[in-house]
Amino acid sequence: MDKQHYYGALIIPKDFSKKVASLQTPRPSAPKVKIVVNQGMNAAASAIVQQILNQAADHINANVRQQLLQAMAKKGGMVTVEQAALLASPVEKETAVIHAVGTHSANGNAPVSFVQPIWMASLAAAALLHLAMDRRAFAHRREKLVAQVMKTVVGLLLALIAGFELIGMADAIGFHIPSFIDMALFVSLAFFSFFAIESAVFGWIGLKGIPIFILLLFFGAPLLSMAPELMTSFYRDWVYSWLPQRFMVEGLRELFFFDPTFQWNEPVSVLCWLALVGVVLVIVSAFKKRMVQESEESGKLVTS
Repeated sequence: MDKQHYYGALIIPKDFSKKVASLQTPRPSAPKVKIVVNQGMNAAASAIVQQILNQAADHINANVRQQLLQAMAKKGGMVTVEQAALLASPVEKETAVIHAVGTHSANGNAPVSFVQPIWMASLAAAALLHLAMDRRAFAHRREKLVAQVMKTVVGLLLALIAGFELIGMADAIGFHIPSFIDMALFVSLAFFSFFAIESAVFGWIGLKGIPIFILLLFFGAPLLSMAPELMTSFYRDWVYSWLPQRFMVEGLRELFFFDPTFQWNEPVSVLCWLALVGVVLVIVSAFKKRMVQESEESGKLVTS
């Protein structure tokens, strides 16, 4: 459960059968079952799992009670006071919630709440820097290359500002922030990853790429709060699996409910790769016009 593999578990102790048998003796000992709910994985899904496990435990309780009554009927219906006290509910049920979402986490949806402002802020930053730097007339290709590098550096600075500002605002309005620095650094990484990919698209096809990112948010946002197991196979395999926002949500969920330390894990590695690919494409876009010209000249040469 610490590795987010399971939403819950029904634990039946080794001595369960022995205690069930003791219910027919003058000194009965109530058997117990334990329900463990991994709430931090997904608050909605864990609530469903808890309900299912409770029903399973109630079913076990009903079966044990029925078996106990049948056994007592064969013995003439004579029961001790201790046995009579256990007849109503012979199996004790204990519930434990681990990685609890707490009371200041938007009912466990805090990780999803941070996605939209970061996504829209990174999109606005990428679009404005594209207008400011990419649409200028450059006398030499080196000047355009320097402009792309400068745009990347500015994007990195904006990412740090956005990450610390957002976590600061969340802390101020009452969100429970387990570790301010770690969470701010992760949000900054997410901002820069989004910014790099958006800038790369703008660098190659211009602002015509804006609708792509608007649609990604529009269709992707409702999926971010759902557990993958509750989605249809189409959305889980073909939409949710490659949404860049989901890695931000998974990373924040880890920081909020499991381990507040910013460390190398799957969400961090994916966001770093997205940032690296985006930066490379942004830098390479400085040679775009030259590459097109060379391609056209090569085509004319082959034709002649």
